[in-house]
Amino acid sequence: MDMAKMREKIASLFPDATFQESSMLEVTTPDAAWHDLAATLRNDPDLSFDFLMTIVGMDWKENGLGCVYYLTSTAHAHHISVKVMATGDREQPLIHSISDLWAIAGIYEREVYDYFGIIFLNNPDMRRLFLNIDWKGYPLRKDYDPDSNHWSIESERQTDFTNEWIERDGKLVKEEHRIFMPDDFVVNIGPQHPATHGVLRFRTAVDGETIKKIDIYLGYIHRGVEKICEGLTYPQTLHFMDRLDYFSAHPYHHCLCMLIEEAAGIEISKRAKVIRVLMDELSRIASHCLFMGTYCMDLGATTMLFYTLRVREQILDIMERTCGARMTFNYDCIGGVMQDLHPDFVKDVHALLDTIEPNLKEYDTIFTGNVIAKGRLEGVGVLTRKDAISWGVTGPNGRASGWACDVRKCQPYSVYDEVEFDEVVLHAGDSMARFKARIEEIRQSARIIAQLIDNIPEGDFLVKVPRVLKLPQGHWWKVVEGCRGTFGIYLESDGTTSPYRLKIAPPCLPAAAVVDHITRGEKIADLITIGGSMDYIVPDMDR
Repeated sequence: MDMAKMREKIASLFPDATFQESSMLEVTTPDAAWHDLAATLRNDPDLSFDFLMTIVGMDWKENGLGCVYYLTSTAHAHHISVKVMATGDREQPLIHSISDLWAIAGIYEREVYDYFGIIFLNNPDMRRLFLNIDWKGYPLRKDYDPDSNHWSIESERQTDFTNEWIERDGKLVKEEHRIFMPDDFVVNIGPQHPATHGVLRFRTAVDGETIKKIDIYLGYIHRGVEKICEGLTYPQTLHFMDRLDYFSAHPYHHCLCMLIEEAAGIEISKRAKVIRVLMDELSRIASHCLFMGTYCMDLGATTMLFYTLRVREQILDIMERTCGARMTFNYDCIGGVMQDLHPDFVKDVHALLDTIEPNLKEYDTIFTGNVIAKGRLEGVGVLTRKDAISWGVTGPNGRASGWACDVRKCQPYSVYDEVEFDEVVLHAGDSMARFKARIEEIRQSARIIAQLIDNIPEGDFLVKVPRVLKLPQGHWWKVVEGCRGTFGIYLESDGTTSPYRLKIAPPCLPAAAVVDHITRGEKIADLITIGGSMDYIVPDMDR
């Protein structure tokens, strides 16, 4: 269904909706019709918007608070955004929840509530997500005072109770619910647990050795990146991309640079595009190697870490020669890349490519084919394709469940439409499938690199950009295939040198949120197996 037919169908069902057309259809609807519209977008076979990419909370000052929802149809490969303004006043802004339609919406709505104070009617868990329960105010509102006292250190970060706002007999009623039942036996995994790969806490209710429920606690290392960016120039926002998924930051830089370049009308050279893709794919290989090594170490297979670090170190050596750093590269910039490739780059990359296949065969020998590994991973933590989409679990995790969600294929950017590679889609959906998906993705990344490394075009690595960069008024949305899944950025500009709103939609938040769903009924001993197989990075969530 093209954009015009989509608009016609929605308008016939929801006459109060208004429309704009850009790279996708943009719909604005009153909150009273929002849930019905959302259900239609989700369930109508001609629309089938089954993937909720993100919810962008907004404060448009005098126009009020609201949200922008980005949705994708996995069946039809079309996209839509929906803008919904909150009803009520700034003391109690209200929007109807869609957590009954998309599983991940519950977490996204909690995030918006945390930062903007928007209450989502009928969401059964309206707690703060990242900030302390006694935090005063909502940091991403435009009238927020950053210099006032915001929290106490006397109370626990979170609570055993949550709230739900519902409409009953024409009145708004606030009900309190328990997170766990009084007789539940609750144990903590984290926040200081080596297998959580960051400061993350799973409060886990168990019945004997069987997991009943997990309550995820986030925000231990929350840094307020989105708020900080509102006071920075556009070039200054770039270095935060290194500090989200710090193991594989190149694709994140790539995304923000492309977004700003699109908004500013900047066209970069073909050479810079190829260099960016080469760095992205080298980063993907290094990231997957680190995942495999640390994951195996978590499960007791310590030797594997040393095998995978050999390849990762080889890649970091290559990057260090060009970027000058081994982790926080800050290499992609507006207009291209910071500096040209090192003279030995092509030779070093060829040497790397020669080692990839022999190393992958060793990984299969050591771990994938190991009878103990098979016993611990196969059939454990199964995530179905339908649930992966509903929870927004993308990247190798989603593709291991049979969901072809690779942005490089379904929404090609840069030079990805000029190279040949296979999208790695498996169907078991278990922990072993998620592991194997990353092994095969290393092969495909090496295949992409091999096609580009001897065909890097001549030209400028950096084009001229205005010394003082102002973007026109408007909003933009861009996604790329990060090493851990779909990474998106929403940017709204008011015409100044700083973003009015910069919303980061990371892949790791859904990957951690779904752990509760796929561990219920599993053994507590398998929690590390399942959680570790999702390969989330905590700073990517906490931001």
